[in-house]
This record gives sequence, structure tokens and C-alpha cells, in this order.
Amino acid sequence: MKFGIVGKKENKEVFKITKELCQWLQQKKVDFLVERELGEPINISNLADENDLVSKIDILIVLGGDGTFLGASRLVDGNDVEILGVNLGGLGFLTEFTEDELYLILEKILEGKYETEKRELLRSKLVRNNEVVGTYSALNDLVINNGPVSRVVDLAIYINGEHITTPKADGIIFSTPTGSTAYSLSAGGPIVYPTLPVIIMTPICPHVLTNRPLVVSSDTEIKVEILQDAHNTYVTLDGQIGFPLEKGDEIYLKNSDSHINIIKSPFRDYFSILKTKLMWGERYGSIS
Repeated sequence: MKFGIVGKKENKEVFKITKELCQWLQQKKVDFLVERELGEPINISNLADENDLVSKIDILIVLGGDGTFLGASRLVDGNDVEILGVNLGGLGFLTEFTEDELYLILEKILEGKYETEKRELLRSKLVRNNEVVGTYSALNDLVINNGPVSRVVDLAIYINGEHITTPKADGIIFSTPTGSTAYSLSAGGPIVYPTLPVIIMTPICPHVLTNRPLVVSSDTEIKVEILQDAHNTYVTLDGQIGFPLEKGDEIYLKNSDSHINIIKSPFRDYFSILKTKLMWGERYGSIS
């Protein structure tokens, strides 16, 4: 078993934790690699470039938050690598482990006493002038909107080749179940259990009240056609990768043939995280 370590390099605490983690792994005589930009400043010798690291390991330890985890999920896409997310702030939806739990779960992993959970990725391709100009994957969501300009996005949505709607909204979010607790939730979308095989379509600030969130099978092929002169219309993946669209562009979405394997926490379940993050059961005061 070989571990890889990546982390949020803007957080100085990550370098300290990485050094301690490497010392612990060495004591356990466990093989590991550290991404070069994280390991060089703390004099770690077992280094690899970020893109090469995932092809040489079995488990990737991600130190940071959910944003760092999302970036790591694109790294492991297509590789048989399990991901262990450690949140250095509070609990995350993806980074399920606290810093205090890191070595406890590592002990369990070395003993083979742990479980993983498969999460589907959303695969998309951009077609421009009848040519595929890019293919992308996202663990959380793909969003189409007008960027800094708040106005209606003019687009048409097709499901399995059939025109479904031309929504009047500020944009639209296509979300995986994993991403249902992210941007989609803030736009009024449903919370969906993360292993269900579905895609969630959530309009952003719909101008017609009948434009509501829609959940379809992840085997469905969705096509979005950009109908307007898209000077400020952007597509964004996981809130981290984005680029402008043009009139006539077509985006095709479907579940990915690949998936990622997340190491599950034995210390709490998904609903415990929901209760903590969304403060379910909290009383905000009473009316006197």
C-alpha cells in the first residue's frame, strides 16, 4: 500500500501537518509520495509532480477543505485511487475527517479495517461548430450563468434528444448527488443521498415560477444549447474551472464511466454530517 499527500498550500498549517504525517509513515515503514510544491519547502525527499503522483499510489490523503478535495478528485479521475479527505477547519461534506482523527483512520487503513464509497462524476463535452473542443469532469456541479452580469441566460435544454424547456433564469446548475449540498442547495435544489445515480438540474433565480428543480437518471444524456450572443455567459466546473461560451455552443452532460472512491468515516455517517453542517435540530429562539 502506497500513500500520496496533497494539500492546500495557502494554509501554512498544511506544511506542518505534512511533515508530521511523513514522519509517522516512515515510522510505520509505509511507502508514500508528496506533491512537489508541498514537500520541497519542508525538505521531504519522496516527491512527485501532482499529475504523476496519482498513477503511483493507492490512497491519496487530501489536507485542506472541500475545495482542495474537489481539485484532487479531478487528479484521480481514471485512476484506481482511494481518497481520504482531512478538513483542517471543521467538518466538510467531502473532507469527512478532522485532524484529530487522521492517525486513527490511518491505523484502520493499515489494518484493512475501513470502507469506501463510490461517487459518480459528471462528464461533459463542449461542441463548437460541430467539433468537440473540450471534455471535462466534475464531482459537484457544472454551472452556466452570466458571470458578473446578473441577467437572464437564454438557452435550450434537451433530454435524450427531446427539447424539454427554454428556462427563463439567471443560469442553471447541473449537479451530482455529491454536489446537491453545494451551490444547488443554495439555489433551492433538493438534498440527494450521494450514492444515488441521478443528475439534478436547478435553475438559478427562475423568472417563471414553474421552472423548478428536476431530477433525472444519470444515464440520461442532457444537451444544453446556447441561444444568445454569449458575451458574458460562462460555464464553470466545481467552482474552480471556467471559460466563456459562444452562441450556438452545445454542452452534453452524462454520468462518467469512471467514479471516485472516498474513504468513509467510521466516526459518523452522512446524516450526522448533514445535521452538523445544516444545524438541523438547533433552536434559533422562540416567539414570546
